[in-house]
Amino acid sequence: MPLSEFFFDRVTEEIRVQLEGVLALTDRLNRQHLGADAQACVDGVDEAATAVCRLLAATHDLKTAAQQQLSLNPEPRLLRDLMDEVQERWISRARESGVTLLVSYEGDPAATALIDPFRLHQVFDGFIGQAISSVRRGAVEASLRVSSETVDSLRLEGRIRGAGEVIDQGLSGSIEDIDARFGLETAIGAALAQNILLSLSGAQTTERNLGGGETAVFTLDAPCAPQAEPAQPEAASDRAAHILIVDDNATNRMVAETLCEMFDCTAETAVDGVEAVELARTGRFDLILMDIKMPRMDGVAATRAIRALPGPTAQTPIIALTANADPEDAAAYIAAGMIGVVEKPMKPENLLRALQQALEGSTARAA
Repeated sequence: MPLSEFFFDRVTEEIRVQLEGVLALTDRLNRQHLGADAQACVDGVDEAATAVCRLLAATHDLKTAAQQQLSLNPEPRLLRDLMDEVQERWISRARESGVTLLVSYEGDPAATALIDPFRLHQVFDGFIGQAISSVRRGAVEASLRVSSETVDSLRLEGRIRGAGEVIDQGLSGSIEDIDARFGLETAIGAALAQNILLSLSGAQTTERNLGGGETAVFTLDAPCAPQAEPAQPEAASDRAAHILIVDDNATNRMVAETLCEMFDCTAETAVDGVEAVELARTGRFDLILMDIKMPRMDGVAATRAIRALPGPTAQTPIIALTANADPEDAAAYIAAGMIGVVEKPMKPENLLRALQQALEGSTARAA
């Protein structure tokens, strides 16, 4: 990997990890009874950190798309529901900009396509963000029209139009041009939307509106898919799990504690492997979340020490928390006695899945 790419990937990842920690802290503060001034400060920090996280994620995806390495994960999706999600993603930001967002769907209510919903959201994000930036005291209309292209294919036509007091006449241009007119986040989002459309073999054009401004139009074809089954809620456990969180970084410990609270689990913390082993001796933990790189004793050594303890304590499930989750690394953690890996920065759905699998396995072993 070229040196410049290494530093880009490493620096942006480190910034993302730290911002995830900031967001976990603001989430925890939002659960407290704060005064109006303090709450306004927390809201400001949360908004700024969220915006930078979005910018980092879009920048990473744009770099990947430019290298033609963008991953696509198609799944059956009800297209009408997808437009409801688009409205939910943008309604607050549109309101904050003084713009009314109008979202519509035209087509068979049951039309289901095999698409990557996240990537299609990013296409709408890019054009909606640009449209909101181009109008003042007006409205942005986002629509999706679905028609049958063939027996096995659907034609998707998205239209995003700004109406009202238009402050910029054009939506097209280079990323540098859009940056100068609308700002960096808008420019990166628009460039990413165009690159995703190329990856999906789609097309994008602009139409001049009567009275000023433009409408962004994109089209793409997607395979038909059977009606997607609604997701079933996860079954709740009979008893809240008690978890030991081991990490030398205070922010990471706070993030993990916050996520455990979200899943109605209780938690204690340790700052390194030595403390972890001593606390594990008590036998009061259902699960241990173990960082890998720590002073005094790292996570691998601590796991081996816990596995050497007498009695049932040695069988306590241990999950690795690490930014190094390559298959080779994961294999080394499993060989040391861990049962799984959760990659940092931790995402709630990934941690929940790991907790459920670990605790179900622990229950089966006990039986």
